[in-house]
Amino acid sequence: MRLNELPLECQGIIDHVAPTTPADPIARRLEEFGFVPGEPVKVVAFGPFGGDPMAVEIGFTRFALRRSEAARVIMQTAQDSTPTLKALDPALHTAPPAQTEGA
Repeated sequence: MRLNELPLECQGIIDHVAPTTPADPIARRLEEFGFVPGEPVKVVAFGPFGGDPMAVEIGFTRFALRRSEAARVIMQTAQDSTPTLKALDPALHTAPPAQTEGA
């Protein structure tokens, strides 16, 4: 699945950024902005006409991307990302604190 296919308010884990050409400047810039493997990303809004641009959130940072730019971001499949999604606290963008027995 690609980021541009992720529904509103859904979260996924980035697998990789796929450049469209060997020297794709947009793919390189996405990686520089933090679209790197293992990072959770959430779709927070779509534009009013045709859903372009779309707003996505990585950690506490929001980005507006054209759908053509978001199509370069490949998401992990559901079976690969389930343990990671459960392990992350989306509000803090970190792993939750360990639970102590008897508390």
